[in-house]
Amino acid sequence: MVSVCGVMVVTIALVCVMSVMNGFSSLIASLFSDFDPQLRIIPQTGKVFTPSPQKMEELKALPEVFLLSEVLQDNALIKYNNRQMVAVLKGVDAGYAKQINIENTLIDGEFKLREDVVDYATLGIGLAYFLGIKTGFSTPMEIYAPKRNEKINIANPASSLNIGYAYITSVFSINQQVYDDNYMIVSLDLARSLFDYEDEISALEIKLNDKVDVNVAKEKISRIMGQGFLVQDREEQQAAAFKMMSVEKWMIFMILCFILLIALFNVVGSLAMLMIEKKDDVRTLRNLGADNNLIRKIFLFEGWMISSVGGGIGLVIGVTLCLLQQAFGIIKFGAGADAFIIEAYPVLVLFGDVVVVLITVLLIGFLAAWYSVYHLGKRWIK
Repeated sequence: MVSVCGVMVVTIALVCVMSVMNGFSSLIASLFSDFDPQLRIIPQTGKVFTPSPQKMEELKALPEVFLLSEVLQDNALIKYNNRQMVAVLKGVDAGYAKQINIENTLIDGEFKLREDVVDYATLGIGLAYFLGIKTGFSTPMEIYAPKRNEKINIANPASSLNIGYAYITSVFSINQQVYDDNYMIVSLDLARSLFDYEDEISALEIKLNDKVDVNVAKEKISRIMGQGFLVQDREEQQAAAFKMMSVEKWMIFMILCFILLIALFNVVGSLAMLMIEKKDDVRTLRNLGADNNLIRKIFLFEGWMISSVGGGIGLVIGVTLCLLQQAFGIIKFGAGADAFIIEAYPVLVLFGDVVVVLITVLLIGFLAAWYSVYHLGKRWIK
């Protein structure tokens, strides 16, 4: 029972830790989904491309596609009064508001791009704070971008820059520093005039219809675009963040597997004591005609049952705890929880992870039992 409880506790830890890591990954994905499109088309080489009208029509004709948005983004210098900062200027078309439901991310103001001859901008909360600007300010921001295909005039550097102006009309917050501190959304026309482009764009962002398989849509779009273009889903758009979470998850899994291996030394000890205790029974079985292989299989099955029962009970308890946490948020972040975007630890139980934990426990348990029976057992099973 001591050995069973040891395996059970480690199995519970494996299930809970992997489910919590899945929960954090899901949370991060939901935050990125407020700004990242479902699919994004970018060129394999270079920063920009000119979209083919024929391919655009083919994309719009796909039943999976709800909306196409043209995007042009690059770095620019934003200046307001005595403050300035290099930011990512994202130029978008009129349909962008429907692309990511930008209204859900706004914490101040109203999303606008252009009105008559006046350009508007939507800033991330960190960028707005650094520049010391709020919605409704009557003085426009100055936007500087270097002229393309021109050498810098050392005598008059300002002549080598394109200058644009935009009034702040809204502020967004996604709780992701990479966006909140660096991004400013403006109209596509303003971005093209600043970066010296005519019809070029840096990406096509795609919103799919409801209940559409993203992978199927991605494959169809890739066939239409052909070579030279990448079609990225949300996970691929934020590959670095998701890869980091995946590495952390499996590194913790490996550490817990090592702890499981230590816990299974109890199995080795239990089987060694069992083989000593059952010497008379082994002699009786041998007199009844049992050979050494049969006797070893009996002890091997006994050892494997220890890890199987402990792993099975641990899986049931671990999954139950995770489902309770997922439904009711029992374990909170504690003091200072108001500083987080959620109150309780996020949990997501994946069937694949449960299977991996079960196979791992059974495999390591079998190896521990095999070592006990076929190596330590040579002294008592003869």
